[in-house]
Amino acid sequence: MRIAFEIVDEEIKLQPIIKVVGVGGAGGNAVAHMIRRGISGVEFIAANTDYKVLSLNPAPIKIHLGKNLTRGLGAGGKPEIGRRACEESEREIRECLKDADMVFIAAGMGGGTGTGAAPVIAKICKEMDILTVAVVTKPFTFEGKVRQKIAEEGLEELKKSVDTLIIIPNDKLLTLGSPQEKLYEMFKRADDVLYYAVKGISDLVLSPGYINLDFADVKAVMTESGGVALMGMGEARGDGRAELAVNMAISSPLLEDISLTGARGILLNITVHPETFT
Repeated sequence: MRIAFEIVDEEIKLQPIIKVVGVGGAGGNAVAHMIRRGISGVEFIAANTDYKVLSLNPAPIKIHLGKNLTRGLGAGGKPEIGRRACEESEREIRECLKDADMVFIAAGMGGGTGTGAAPVIAKICKEMDILTVAVVTKPFTFEGKVRQKIAEEGLEELKKSVDTLIIIPNDKLLTLGSPQEKLYEMFKRADDVLYYAVKGISDLVLSPGYINLDFADVKAVMTESGGVALMGMGEARGDGRAELAVNMAISSPLLEDISLTGARGILLNITVHPETFT
Protein backbone atom coordinates (compact mmCIF):
# COMPACT_ATOMS: atom_id res chain seq x y z
CA MET A 1 0.00 0.00 0.00
CA ARG A 2 1.45 3.33 -1.02
CA ILE A 3 0.31 6.65 0.42
CA ALA A 4 1.13 9.86 -1.42
CA PHE A 5 1.35 13.22 0.29
CA GLU A 6 1.15 16.56 -1.45
CA ILE A 7 2.76 19.59 0.16
CA VAL A 8 0.82 22.76 -0.48
CA ASP A 9 2.82 25.96 -0.08
CA GLU A 10 -0.19 28.23 0.00
CA GLU A 11 -1.20 29.03 3.56
CA ILE A 12 -4.80 28.24 4.41
CA LYS A 13 -6.59 31.08 6.17
CA LEU A 14 -8.22 29.62 9.28
CA GLN A 15 -9.74 32.95 10.29
CA PRO A 16 -10.88 36.00 8.34
CA ILE A 17 -8.39 38.84 8.22
CA ILE A 18 -9.79 42.00 9.80
CA LYS A 19 -8.12 45.40 9.50
CA VAL A 20 -8.98 48.69 11.19
CA VAL A 21 -8.03 51.88 9.37
CA GLY A 22 -8.03 55.09 11.38
CA VAL A 23 -8.36 58.03 9.00
CA GLY A 24 -7.42 61.59 9.94
CA GLY A 25 -6.92 62.98 13.41
CA ALA A 26 -10.04 61.57 15.07
CA GLY A 27 -9.67 58.21 13.34
CA GLY A 28 -6.02 58.03 14.35
CA ASN A 29 -6.92 58.81 17.96
CA ALA A 30 -9.55 56.07 17.86
CA VAL A 31 -7.04 53.51 16.56
CA ALA A 32 -4.48 54.54 19.20
CA HIS A 33 -7.16 54.09 21.86
CA MET A 34 -8.10 50.64 20.50
CA ILE A 35 -4.45 49.58 20.60
CA ARG A 36 -4.13 50.72 24.22
CA ARG A 37 -7.37 48.99 25.24
CA GLY A 38 -6.55 45.89 23.22
CA ILE A 39 -8.48 44.14 20.45
CA SER A 40 -7.03 40.77 19.57
CA GLY A 41 -6.83 39.35 16.08
CA VAL A 42 -7.08 42.59 14.09
CA GLU A 43 -4.47 44.64 12.23
CA PHE A 44 -4.29 48.38 12.83
CA ILE A 45 -3.52 50.99 10.18
CA ALA A 46 -3.30 54.77 10.62
CA ALA A 47 -3.73 57.04 7.59
CA ASN A 48 -3.25 60.80 7.75
CA THR A 49 -2.11 63.79 5.73
CA ASP A 50 -0.41 65.31 8.79
CA TYR A 51 2.95 63.55 8.96
CA LYS A 52 3.86 64.80 12.44
CA VAL A 53 0.62 63.49 13.95
CA LEU A 54 0.90 60.25 11.98
CA SER A 55 4.45 59.59 13.18
CA LEU A 56 3.25 59.64 16.81
CA ASN A 57 0.52 57.05 16.23
CA PRO A 58 1.25 53.59 17.73
CA ALA A 59 -0.33 51.75 14.76
CA PRO A 60 2.20 49.29 13.26
CA ILE A 61 1.22 50.31 9.73
CA LYS A 62 1.10 53.98 8.76
CA ILE A 63 0.03 55.50 5.45
CA HIS A 64 1.12 59.07 4.79
CA LEU A 65 -1.63 60.36 2.53
CA GLY A 66 -0.76 62.81 -0.23
CA LYS A 67 2.95 63.26 0.40
CA ASN A 68 3.34 65.43 -2.68
CA LEU A 69 0.06 67.30 -2.31
CA THR A 70 0.19 68.36 1.34
CA ARG A 71 3.90 67.83 2.06
CA GLY A 72 2.97 66.46 5.46
CA LEU A 73 1.10 69.56 6.61
CA GLY A 74 -2.46 68.19 6.76
CA ALA A 75 -5.62 68.97 4.83
CA GLY A 76 -6.40 72.28 6.51
CA GLY A 77 -9.98 71.27 7.25
CA LYS A 78 -10.76 70.92 3.53
CA PRO A 79 -12.31 67.56 2.50
CA GLU A 80 -11.33 68.15 -1.14
CA ILE A 81 -7.67 68.15 -0.09
CA GLY A 82 -8.24 65.01 1.95
CA ARG A 83 -9.88 63.31 -1.02
CA ARG A 84 -7.11 64.22 -3.46
CA ALA A 85 -4.42 63.22 -0.96
CA CYS A 86 -6.03 59.81 -0.55
CA GLU A 87 -6.30 59.33 -4.30
CA GLU A 88 -2.59 60.10 -4.60
CA SER A 89 -1.84 57.28 -2.13
CA GLU A 90 -4.27 54.74 -3.64
CA ARG A 91 -1.58 52.23 -4.62
CA GLU A 92 -0.19 52.11 -1.08
CA ILE A 93 -3.69 51.74 0.37
CA ARG A 94 -4.49 48.82 -1.93
CA GLU A 95 -1.23 47.12 -0.98
CA CYS A 96 -2.06 47.39 2.74
CA LEU A 97 -5.58 46.02 2.27
CA LYS A 98 -4.95 43.35 -0.38
CA ASP A 99 -5.46 40.31 1.91
CA ALA A 100 -8.28 41.71 4.07
CA ASP A 101 -11.67 40.03 4.38
CA MET A 102 -13.16 42.83 6.47
CA VAL A 103 -12.15 46.45 7.01
CA PHE A 104 -13.33 48.89 9.65
CA ILE A 105 -12.89 52.55 8.76
CA ALA A 106 -12.77 54.81 11.83
CA ALA A 107 -13.01 58.54 11.25
CA GLY A 108 -14.44 61.78 12.52
CA MET A 109 -16.71 63.60 10.10
CA GLY A 110 -16.39 67.36 9.78
CA GLY A 111 -12.66 67.80 9.26
CA GLY A 112 -10.53 67.64 6.13
CA THR A 113 -8.73 64.30 6.06
CA GLY A 114 -11.34 62.08 7.71
CA THR A 115 -14.25 63.52 5.74
CA GLY A 116 -12.42 63.57 2.41
CA ALA A 117 -10.31 60.41 2.60
CA ALA A 118 -12.64 57.93 4.34
CA PRO A 119 -15.06 57.70 1.36
CA VAL A 120 -12.12 57.12 -1.01
CA ILE A 121 -10.81 54.27 1.14
CA ALA A 122 -14.33 52.82 1.32
CA LYS A 123 -14.57 52.95 -2.47
CA ILE A 124 -11.24 51.14 -2.79
CA CYS A 125 -12.47 48.44 -0.39
CA LYS A 126 -15.65 48.04 -2.41
CA GLU A 127 -13.67 47.60 -5.61
CA MET A 128 -11.56 44.95 -3.83
CA ASP A 129 -14.73 43.13 -2.67
CA ILE A 130 -13.91 43.62 1.02
CA LEU A 131 -16.68 43.73 3.63
CA THR A 132 -16.48 47.35 4.80
CA VAL A 133 -17.89 48.89 7.96
CA ALA A 134 -17.38 52.59 8.68
CA VAL A 135 -17.67 53.70 12.31
CA VAL A 136 -17.69 57.48 12.38
CA THR A 137 -18.55 60.35 14.68
CA LYS A 138 -20.62 63.46 13.95
CA PRO A 139 -19.41 66.76 15.44
CA PHE A 140 -20.76 68.28 18.63
CA THR A 141 -23.25 71.08 17.97
CA PHE A 142 -20.90 73.56 19.61
CA GLU A 143 -18.33 72.85 16.86
CA GLY A 144 -20.41 75.00 14.50
CA LYS A 145 -22.73 74.74 11.51
CA VAL A 146 -19.93 74.70 8.93
CA ARG A 147 -18.39 71.59 10.45
CA GLN A 148 -21.84 70.00 10.73
CA LYS A 149 -22.51 70.63 7.03
CA ILE A 150 -19.14 69.20 6.02
CA ALA A 151 -19.88 66.12 8.13
CA GLU A 152 -23.27 65.51 6.49
CA GLU A 153 -21.72 65.76 3.03
CA GLY A 154 -19.03 63.28 4.05
CA LEU A 155 -21.62 60.84 5.37
CA GLU A 156 -23.50 60.92 2.08
CA GLU A 157 -20.29 60.05 0.23
CA LEU A 158 -19.51 57.22 2.65
CA LYS A 159 -22.95 55.66 2.20
CA LYS A 160 -22.21 55.09 -1.48
CA SER A 161 -19.46 52.54 -0.82
CA VAL A 162 -19.66 50.97 2.65
CA ASP A 163 -21.66 47.86 3.47
CA THR A 164 -22.58 49.26 6.86
CA LEU A 165 -22.28 52.76 8.29
CA ILE A 166 -22.40 53.18 12.07
CA ILE A 167 -22.81 56.83 13.03
CA ILE A 168 -21.99 58.02 16.54
CA PRO A 169 -23.49 61.49 17.17
CA ASN A 170 -21.13 63.19 19.62
CA ASP A 171 -24.03 65.19 21.06
CA LYS A 172 -25.56 61.92 22.28
CA LEU A 173 -22.40 61.19 24.25
CA LEU A 174 -23.21 64.16 26.47
CA THR A 175 -26.12 62.17 27.92
CA LEU A 176 -23.79 59.31 28.90
CA GLY A 177 -21.55 61.41 31.12
CA SER A 178 -21.87 64.02 33.84
CA PRO A 179 -22.51 67.72 33.10
CA GLN A 180 -19.13 68.49 34.72
CA GLU A 181 -17.15 66.47 32.18
CA LYS A 182 -14.28 68.30 30.53
CA LEU A 183 -13.97 68.52 26.73
CA TYR A 184 -11.11 66.02 26.48
CA GLU A 185 -13.18 63.56 28.53
CA MET A 186 -16.02 63.86 26.02
CA PHE A 187 -13.71 63.05 23.12
CA LYS A 188 -12.28 60.12 25.09
CA ARG A 189 -15.83 58.85 25.51
CA ALA A 190 -16.23 59.01 21.72
CA ASP A 191 -13.07 56.88 21.38
CA ASP A 192 -14.58 54.40 23.85
CA VAL A 193 -17.73 54.04 21.76
CA LEU A 194 -15.70 53.50 18.58
CA TYR A 195 -13.66 50.89 20.45
CA TYR A 196 -16.73 48.98 21.60
CA ALA A 197 -18.26 49.10 18.12
CA VAL A 198 -15.18 47.55 16.49
CA LYS A 199 -14.49 45.10 19.31
CA GLY A 200 -18.11 43.96 19.51
CA ILE A 201 -18.27 43.05 15.83
CA SER A 202 -14.73 41.66 15.51
CA ASP A 203 -15.24 39.45 18.57
CA LEU A 204 -18.32 37.94 16.95
CA VAL A 205 -16.18 36.93 13.99
CA LEU A 206 -12.96 35.88 15.71
CA SER A 207 -13.92 34.60 19.17
CA PRO A 208 -15.71 31.26 19.60
CA GLY A 209 -18.90 31.51 21.62
CA TYR A 210 -21.49 29.18 23.09
CA ILE A 211 -23.60 29.86 20.01
CA ASN A 212 -21.60 29.48 16.81
CA LEU A 213 -21.49 32.53 14.54
CA ASP A 214 -19.11 32.57 11.61
CA PHE A 215 -17.90 35.28 9.24
CA ALA A 216 -20.54 34.40 6.65
CA ASP A 217 -23.30 35.05 9.21
CA VAL A 218 -21.87 38.45 10.12
CA LYS A 219 -21.31 39.35 6.47
CA ALA A 220 -24.91 38.48 5.61
CA VAL A 221 -26.24 40.84 8.28
CA MET A 222 -23.82 43.66 7.46
CA THR A 223 -24.43 43.56 3.71
CA GLU A 224 -28.21 43.47 4.11
CA SER A 225 -28.40 46.27 6.67
CA GLY A 226 -29.53 48.84 4.15
CA GLY A 227 -26.45 50.98 4.63
CA VAL A 228 -26.89 52.67 8.01
CA ALA A 229 -26.76 50.79 11.31
CA LEU A 230 -27.18 51.84 14.92
CA MET A 231 -25.53 50.52 18.04
CA GLY A 232 -26.35 50.36 21.72
CA MET A 233 -24.33 49.23 24.72
CA GLY A 234 -25.30 47.94 28.12
CA GLU A 235 -23.32 46.79 31.16
CA ALA A 236 -24.62 45.64 34.52
CA ARG A 237 -23.67 43.74 37.68
CA GLY A 238 -25.51 41.88 40.41
CA ASP A 239 -28.90 40.22 40.38
CA GLY A 240 -30.84 40.57 37.14
CA ARG A 241 -27.75 41.90 35.37
CA ALA A 242 -28.53 40.16 32.07
CA GLU A 243 -31.96 41.74 31.69
CA LEU A 244 -30.71 45.10 32.92
CA ALA A 245 -27.81 45.13 30.44
CA VAL A 246 -30.09 44.24 27.53
CA ASN A 247 -32.56 46.98 28.47
CA MET A 248 -29.71 49.48 28.68
CA ALA A 249 -28.47 48.46 25.24
CA ILE A 250 -31.81 48.75 23.47
CA SER A 251 -32.61 52.06 25.15
CA SER A 252 -29.13 53.53 24.60
CA PRO A 253 -29.00 57.25 23.71
CA LEU A 254 -26.80 56.24 20.77
CA LEU A 255 -29.87 54.76 19.08
CA GLU A 256 -31.17 58.31 18.50
CA ASP A 257 -34.71 57.46 19.67
CA ILE A 258 -35.15 55.01 16.79
CA SER A 259 -37.07 51.81 17.49
CA LEU A 260 -35.64 48.38 16.68
CA THR A 261 -38.96 47.55 15.05
CA GLY A 262 -38.40 46.95 11.35
CA ALA A 263 -34.69 46.22 11.67
CA ARG A 264 -33.47 43.88 8.91
CA GLY A 265 -30.93 42.21 11.17
CA ILE A 266 -29.38 42.44 14.62
CA LEU A 267 -25.91 41.46 15.80
CA LEU A 268 -25.86 40.76 19.54
CA ASN A 269 -22.63 40.21 21.47
CA ILE A 270 -22.97 39.16 25.12
CA THR A 271 -19.87 38.90 27.30
CA VAL A 272 -20.11 37.29 30.73
CA HIS A 273 -17.78 35.94 33.41
CA PRO A 274 -16.83 32.29 32.74
CA GLU A 275 -18.23 31.23 36.13
CA THR A 276 -21.70 32.28 34.98
CA PHE A 277 -22.03 28.94 33.18
CA THR A 278 -20.54 26.76 35.93
